[in-house]
Amino acid sequence: MQVYSPPLRDMRFVLHELHGSDVLRTLEGLEEVTPDLIDAVLDEAGKLVTEVLAPLNQSADQEGCTYENGVVRTPKGFKEAYKTFIEGGWNGIACDPQYGGQGLPASVNKLVEEMLCSGNLAFGICPGLTHGAYEALKAYASDDLKNRFLPKMVEGVWSGAMCLTEPQCGTDLGLVRTRAVPQADGSYKITGNKIFISAGEQDLTENIIHLVLARLPDAPSGIKGISLFLVPKFLPKDDGALGPRNGVLCTGIEHKMGIHGSSTCQMSFEEATGWLVGEPNRGMRAMFAMMNSERLSVGTQGLGLGEAAYQAAVAYARERLQGRALTGAKHPDKPADPIIVHPDVRRMLMTMRAYNEGCRALGGWVARALDLMEHASDPQTRRQAEDFTSLMTPIVKALFTDLGFASASMGMQVYGGHGYIRDHGMEQYVRDARIAMIYEGTNGVQALDLVGRKLPAHMGRYLRSFFHPVLAYIDAKMDDENLSPLIAPLGKAFGALQLATAHIAEKGLRDPDEAGAAATEYLRLFGLVALGYMWVRMADVAYEKRAGAGDDAAFYEAKIATARFYMDKLLPEVAALWGAIKAGKAATMGLDETLF
Repeated sequence: MQVYSPPLRDMRFVLHELHGSDVLRTLEGLEEVTPDLIDAVLDEAGKLVTEVLAPLNQSADQEGCTYENGVVRTPKGFKEAYKTFIEGGWNGIACDPQYGGQGLPASVNKLVEEMLCSGNLAFGICPGLTHGAYEALKAYASDDLKNRFLPKMVEGVWSGAMCLTEPQCGTDLGLVRTRAVPQADGSYKITGNKIFISAGEQDLTENIIHLVLARLPDAPSGIKGISLFLVPKFLPKDDGALGPRNGVLCTGIEHKMGIHGSSTCQMSFEEATGWLVGEPNRGMRAMFAMMNSERLSVGTQGLGLGEAAYQAAVAYARERLQGRALTGAKHPDKPADPIIVHPDVRRMLMTMRAYNEGCRALGGWVARALDLMEHASDPQTRRQAEDFTSLMTPIVKALFTDLGFASASMGMQVYGGHGYIRDHGMEQYVRDARIAMIYEGTNGVQALDLVGRKLPAHMGRYLRSFFHPVLAYIDAKMDDENLSPLIAPLGKAFGALQLATAHIAEKGLRDPDEAGAAATEYLRLFGLVALGYMWVRMADVAYEKRAGAGDDAAFYEAKIATARFYMDKLLPEVAALWGAIKAGKAATMGLDETLF
């Protein structure tokens, strides 16, 4: 039996105490976003997840989606749950009021996303993709397309899907073969096949808006010849009502390791009518608006599943009786002690806790930058926020999903043999978490993006958005009596990050394979330092507030204890990563490919 209770206290800590939600009210369009409003939204989202969505998670996994003659049916209960979801306005909470959204901050929406992912990831994929499509259309579509399609997508009666991958191309989208032929009325006829299309066909919404990468007849070869098109399942009439079926057909669904409640579709486009989004041959620019939004959301999926696995593992560790504590019986009235007394079980639980709460804090920092990008009136503030978001997107996607899978695996280990069978639901978390390390660009691709694009961008300008505040904080807190045991290891790890950055910049200029061979270690090193910075800041707040905190004193004590665990037990991995980076490419690239 899966158990999940939204971590609302920690979410409020991140929003209000760590990152300061009062800043939101200084931003244009967010003047009415008070802490009370934020708390009410999180409370209601928690109820939706625990009462409606989480109870469907295991049954949906076991039933899965079904396909017959082009029709996909989602698991029992999903249609009713989706109706409740959109009637509550959840689909558009972070969307522009101009299109019917509620205009709430991204920093609030990301926490709602986390709850959805913890309670029922497969369900949350469809609205998550719709929001990504909304972001791309809002940024690049014509006013006519926005006015015709966005209101119903924001409402949730129409959904969105992202159609990139083809049988011969995944990461290398320059190999796309789908064709787009211009028509006299300004539309295009789209023909081609796509695979691995999440929610490409489902029975939750009355229409599906596909964003499709395709080539114009005169397009240059490679990635510079890709355009983006809006292709609806049903063509809307002038009054917004559904018209005839478009030339879009689901030809099958994949049988997957996890996320069984979400359909992963093979899609065929046969002279389907579509409209250009953005400029011809500049489709990747527009699609990246959706992909970057989705990469941050996929990182949130890792966090959500890590949190669900942690809570289930804690509940089991408290009730499972096995052996006695090494220092003597802690519960002599029972035949054995609960396994939570054993050091190795505590090691796993503390690791999961430290990863989850650290990722939530770091995700909150990135989400705050999204709010500044969207609502700040000062151009320099917006640019700095965009720099920071660009830098951190591959780190959030890769690190959060790596750690989420690790937490799910540790959760299974806490359960022992009971975790490996279906009844408790822990093995579902492991299976569901695994895909997040693959889709929206594998984590290896994220690492290459970080070292190949983000580090050298604008002569290292993106890096300054992270390095400067961290260095300033370390300098300011070095003599703090409470924080000095935490600041010292953070300073050492940050120094390793600086050295690794310079090393990769120097070696990579001479030999790109040097940067490529170090990329995965570098991303993890960067991410661990970022989590360390978050943990010291969280401990800083906890030390300040624990005195006189009343019932909250235990919460702050737990923050301080977890910060110590992270700095003592997890951050030291940075030294090993720096050693691997310094070793260079020789060990990785030395074996001739014929010998594999």
